[in-house]
Amino acid sequence: MSLEAVRRLDKQMLIDGSWRDGDERADVVHPYDGEVVGSVPMANAEQVTAAIEAADRAYRASTLSAYERYELLSRTADRLAARTDEIAQIITSEQGKPITESRTEVDRAVQTLRLSAEEAKRLFGEYVPMDAQKGFARDHCFTQREPLGVVAAITPFNFPLNLMVHKVGPALAAGNGVVGKPATNTPLSSIALFECLDEAADEVGAPDGLVNVVTGSGSTVGDAVLRHEAVEAISFTGSTAVGKYLADNSGMKEVTLELGGNDPTIVWSDTDIEGAATQVVGGACSNAGQVCNSVERVLVHEEIHDELVDALVEAAEALTVGDPFDEATDIAAMVDDEQFGTVVELFEETVGRGATVECGGNYGGDLGDRVFEPTVLSGVTPDMPAACEETFGPLVPVISVSDFDEAIREANNTEYGLEAGIFTQDIDRARRAADEIEAGGVNVNTVSGFRADHMPYGGFKDSGVGKEGIKYACEHFSRTKLVGFHQGFNG
Repeated sequence: MSLEAVRRLDKQMLIDGSWRDGDERADVVHPYDGEVVGSVPMANAEQVTAAIEAADRAYRASTLSAYERYELLSRTADRLAARTDEIAQIITSEQGKPITESRTEVDRAVQTLRLSAEEAKRLFGEYVPMDAQKGFARDHCFTQREPLGVVAAITPFNFPLNLMVHKVGPALAAGNGVVGKPATNTPLSSIALFECLDEAADEVGAPDGLVNVVTGSGSTVGDAVLRHEAVEAISFTGSTAVGKYLADNSGMKEVTLELGGNDPTIVWSDTDIEGAATQVVGGACSNAGQVCNSVERVLVHEEIHDELVDALVEAAEALTVGDPFDEATDIAAMVDDEQFGTVVELFEETVGRGATVECGGNYGGDLGDRVFEPTVLSGVTPDMPAACEETFGPLVPVISVSDFDEAIREANNTEYGLEAGIFTQDIDRARRAADEIEAGGVNVNTVSGFRADHMPYGGFKDSGVGKEGIKYACEHFSRTKLVGFHQGFNG
């Protein structure tokens, strides 16, 4: 048994102000040793519909002011912060990431809630000067922001707490009702969040049903969400295939899709190679590589290829692989057998086509059933699986390029466009990368994996549509109404 996995947690769903069970339940498994650490209900379509309709009634009945919505989210943040150690243990127990990373995730979630609380007080409209057009000098118009209604928040396994907060926080800040749906294999930390939200909602006088969480099959919940007219917005983080299905079937609903990535990081010859290598390995291997914007491809100028590979190997070998509850562990288990098997297949195919294993390459066995060592691969070509597919594992594929034109071409040689990184001290080269790389974010002198929780975040091409980040999500979860005052009949 892993060192400090939580005692078994058998949780329920929150629907219309009460915690409810289902006819069937699903076990939650600790990825490192396969022990069952909890269970959750498998919602049926009728329960999902009940949650949606409760959120719709509560949204319409709510009289919460902007300040009261600020209070709701601030009090939730306080409760979450008070439970940091407990919820970090839950995250590691259900998801398998090292306990140090889980504590960081809880801290980020608390900050994201506080940022959302502040944004509730900043949903400004604007005055529209009508005298800019001939004949309207005596008309006065302004805009105001209004909530959409019900927001469905569907989240993946890799950041089970903070990604739910990224959707629920802005949705509530903008005045909406919410139905959350966490990943089936990592639902426990999201339920802990909704426990905090439920308590805070009672304190500020929010109507029952303003916050709801359902668990179970993604297809059951997703289809119910797509069918119900009360759902005005869907915010989804997950696979590109599911994102495209939601987009194709969402009709007039607002959709935010944060999908996959095959993110490049360019390392050029004018940078600190050891410093860049440390960041690259961290960006490729944190959370066992299970991060949407992790470093998936390293593009390096041929002049420094060997030097960079040596530095990457040194950085990768410095990481500690082991039990996620050990404070010294950097890399632990992947979330489940399917994810682990996908990485193994990509790795074996890439090596089979000629890539060289510079370090790592071991997986399973004595390491653990779902553990894959940090692995640096050289001699990688753009058509190899570890370079052209989303790996979602702790692989560091290195691709040599002869000049900067080739680096830009290879950075864009993907169907994805989430984030990119470049290490260079040349301002013109950095500006070229910023202008020419087709991605939602280009980070100079850090890796593609950089994200702060208030910044706009979302990709181009098959990496999705829309932006997360508190201010930007609040805008997406609200609508603009024009109010006009015109010449009266007695004027």
